[in-house]
Amino acid sequence: MAEKYLKEFLDRLKAVTGKRPKTVIDHILAHGHVTTEELREIYNYDHPPRAVKDVSDLGIPIERFKAKGKHGRTIAAYRFGDPSAARGTTHAGRIIFSKAFKKALLARDSSKCSACSTEYSPALLQIDHRIPYEVGGQTPGKPNEDDYMLLCRPCSRAKSWECEHCQNGKVDKKPEVCQTCFWASPLSYEHIAMRQIRRLELVWTEGEVKEHDELLRIAKDADAEMPEYVKEVIRKHVLE
Repeated sequence: MAEKYLKEFLDRLKAVTGKRPKTVIDHILAHGHVTTEELREIYNYDHPPRAVKDVSDLGIPIERFKAKGKHGRTIAAYRFGDPSAARGTTHAGRIIFSKAFKKALLARDSSKCSACSTEYSPALLQIDHRIPYEVGGQTPGKPNEDDYMLLCRPCSRAKSWECEHCQNGKVDKKPEVCQTCFWASPLSYEHIAMRQIRRLELVWTEGEVKEHDELLRIAKDADAEMPEYVKEVIRKHVLE
């Protein structure tokens, strides 16, 4: 299978040394593609798409398509995309952030998730590229604090899902579009994944939980969903 690729592209593939992306690359070179089933059963990867993403993070184009699994059901499969679409040095692989860099972000953001504003212990906050790595890559050298934010795990998963289903994240890959998205600038944004949406995160913690539960009870008594009930309260007391 490897014979069909130009030497320049093959050299780039063979230069990859990370175990997980190299495993994916070697399997595709040998068989033409790799399925989620193979990544899970042969290589014991619990989250196959993450293993494939390690390859695309290196700037190597990957295409997703549907294939049949061994039991006849439809599963995801991956192969190399157009070699000419390979990206350059800004996608040379994610850097490992130092403890000092995360400590600086924690101090800047008061140990709060940038999306939901909830305070967490440092271990539960992840460093995230404001502009997704798949779109903007990262500038080589010392990272700039302004290019990163902290996200809790639920918000990180939500951002990943939104970006994976966004036209700009999947196809256009224009950094300037991501820059004006909620997931890059939660305090000042024009859209969420290219949709005209505005959101307000409300989190009740510790002693406030009783207030939340009482509000939920009132909403249920009014036969209303909690978000709609809260919006109605705001309309009546603020906007009218």
